[in-house]
Amino acid sequence: MIEHRPQRILLVDDDPNLRVVLAEQLRDDGYDVATARDGQEALRRLDAGWPDLILLDLMMPHIDGLALARRIKAEADLPIIVLSAIDTADSKARLLDEVAEDYVSKPYHYPELRARIQRVLRRLGDRIPRQSLVLGPNLTLNLHHRTVTVAGTDVQLTPTESRLLQTLAANLGEIVTTETLLARGWAETEEADPSYVWVSMRRLRQKVEVDPGKPVHLLTVRGVGYRLVANRDDA
Repeated sequence: MIEHRPQRILLVDDDPNLRVVLAEQLRDDGYDVATARDGQEALRRLDAGWPDLILLDLMMPHIDGLALARRIKAEADLPIIVLSAIDTADSKARLLDEVAEDYVSKPYHYPELRARIQRVLRRLGDRIPRQSLVLGPNLTLNLHHRTVTVAGTDVQLTPTESRLLQTLAANLGEIVTTETLLARGWAETEEADPSYVWVSMRRLRQKVEVDPGKPVHLLTVRGVGYRLVANRDDA
């Protein structure tokens, strides 16, 4: 497993009182909660790492909730629960069809919201990014096609490399242990050992980094595992 950590929730809402109260309720239930007051702040937080779940208001300044949800879903299949005062059947149906796993009307009843959060999170395994995930000017992942684009050149991945990269991308910014990668890459292989991971990650770094000797995306956490990170200055 990934290191035992609380499940992470990003709460995006322009109401400061709601952010404080709801974040405290969620933390009391054991969640690791980050908050953002608008879409721009939410995108900055997402650059640093993906949460397990996003709670999203619709009516916000700068970038409204629907536009933000579309941008998020274009990059990663992160689960979104809409938390909004807009309570029309048409709005709910459209959002649930397009971008949201669930929809909770304001004013919310916390036990109901908690139950919906738990139900969505129980359905989660690895969240596999959608077809194109841009991690920097020189690296784009196309995991559904088992390719990466590095400095404009398409590079084919082996099935094992693709599984490893999917696991890392599903936990962007987080440490993934060597044991987890071994289980994902060689689940049906008897007597697999950590050296399989070390060799494959070295080969994968040769494929995804412009300068494998100075990696900026696929990072080793010595003695623990690996992290995949976005880097806007990867040239």
